[in-house]
Amino acid sequence: MQLPVINLPRAVPLQRERPAQENIPPTRGERERVRARLREMVSREGATPPLSMTDLRAMSERFVEQEGLEEKFTDYVGVLLNSELWRDKLASVPYERRLLLVPKCLRVEDQCPAPFDEFGLLCKQCGLCTIQDLQEEAERLGYAVLVAEGSALVMAIIETGKIDAIVGVSCLSVLEKAFPYMEAAAIPGVAIPLLQDDCKDVTVDVDWIWEALHLTSDDRTHRLDLDGLREEVQRWFTPEALEEIMGPAASDTDRQARAWLAKEGKRWRPFLTACVWKAAQENPHAEVPLEVKRAAVGVECFHKASLAHDDIEDDDDLRYGQATLHIEHGVPVALNLGDLLLGEGYRLIAESGADASQALAMTQAAIAGHRTLCLGQGAELNWTSDPRPLDTLAVLDIFRQKTSPAFDVALRVGACLAGADEAALGVIGRYSEALGIAYQIRDDVDDLTDEDEPNDIAAMRPTLPLAVLHDRTKAKPAERALVEKSWRRECSVEETDQLRALIDEYDVVTRCRVLQESYKEEAVQCLSELRDASLKGLLRRVVSKIFSIEVKDWCSEFEARNAASGAAVSEPVG
Repeated sequence: MQLPVINLPRAVPLQRERPAQENIPPTRGERERVRARLREMVSREGATPPLSMTDLRAMSERFVEQEGLEEKFTDYVGVLLNSELWRDKLASVPYERRLLLVPKCLRVEDQCPAPFDEFGLLCKQCGLCTIQDLQEEAERLGYAVLVAEGSALVMAIIETGKIDAIVGVSCLSVLEKAFPYMEAAAIPGVAIPLLQDDCKDVTVDVDWIWEALHLTSDDRTHRLDLDGLREEVQRWFTPEALEEIMGPAASDTDRQARAWLAKEGKRWRPFLTACVWKAAQENPHAEVPLEVKRAAVGVECFHKASLAHDDIEDDDDLRYGQATLHIEHGVPVALNLGDLLLGEGYRLIAESGADASQALAMTQAAIAGHRTLCLGQGAELNWTSDPRPLDTLAVLDIFRQKTSPAFDVALRVGACLAGADEAALGVIGRYSEALGIAYQIRDDVDDLTDEDEPNDIAAMRPTLPLAVLHDRTKAKPAERALVEKSWRRECSVEETDQLRALIDEYDVVTRCRVLQESYKEEAVQCLSELRDASLKGLLRRVVSKIFSIEVKDWCSEFEARNAASGAAVSEPVG
């Protein structure tokens, strides 16, 4: 099947990078973890909103102490805690009875062309900031939208009686002042704090706004713990779990293949399979059955097989910071183990326990993905025999064929197990394509600086940063000649350093990140066609989860502190 010509998505504004103010956790990973812990606390203790300021403060202080956080984060914790308390209530309010309140300071102040009236900023939809996208989506859903701020405005809106819930974005000080009005009126509100309060070119965790915007009680998964599900999926790849899921290993070759399967990995693909299945369940918190585990592990078998073969074809020595399979066992053994894992993937699907029609649909999805991936890898391998500059679209097309199919197979396998219809499968195909391209763009950018992974500038493979640089040096013959030389992998060490300087000079990484964000947005936008609110909501959150920033050092420290005080937080208080 011939794939359609690839087109660039609509560009979306790139989030500015600024450090959070002192009384807000400094990294996205820390903030995500705090929010997740608060969500657990609310679920465990069952407090009913509205809480008084005194009670909210006391609960926040207790959380800060239990989690070993610095006291300066207490106000931030209080805002997030109050939002978690109101989350289910907000989800039950129709979109048409909600207000989205966005501050004007999210704009790019020095370039924003929007005027003001007595109600706030009148967005000109110039595309420079996130206000346009937020307003368009909120109004499409049915929200009233104001780009303004201030506690007096909140009070005036509440008094109209036309709004039953508020999604608000503001700085901590304004949110604190608005709290008494919200409490007095018992208006459900989810607040997303700005990361700075200096009122100019501020930043925010934008994904949190999108998540709150789409909260609906029709989505049965809106309380599903995605981190918990991902941890569960990780546990399916211990030697003991693999034996239960796959059956006993019959030979040394089996054991070698399973050792590779059990090695480090993000497990996004089996996670996606489990997510889609969960979205279709009346009770998304139900235990994942063996048939789903088998199919999900089969999906990971396909992925690990492709990595083994890919590492040989690219002559890579390291994977996950460790020796690749062919370095450890030699090329013939690695090839055979990859082939075995492909067979195991198909076996697990066939023997999953799904009915015949589901097994056939899953197999057909795997075959199509397998074929497309090989065509993409073939295009890359053919390029290596005659390396030449590729433009941005050509590289993105290789990404579409090499990376997107694995996401597509993972999602389709879960959808087949869940009994999804053809319309949903069509959306999943478009979602997977955009998600896979965005994922590979991120990998390309990360490879520029990651010392543990192969560097595409020095390796024989098409890379997006070089494609963007080639596009941007058209008017500079000498610079373009150097870029073309790099495509042929003929650069000296000194010339490679010059190339890195050009990458910085032409702001190539920013362009790559804009493309990444644009494909992420395209993935999210295509979900609007889904009729299943649970699947739509879950897949939207999956995008945020896959691309969220993980801060391993902080998380390890957090886990250590939490483990030390585990007994104190494992039981309800009071």
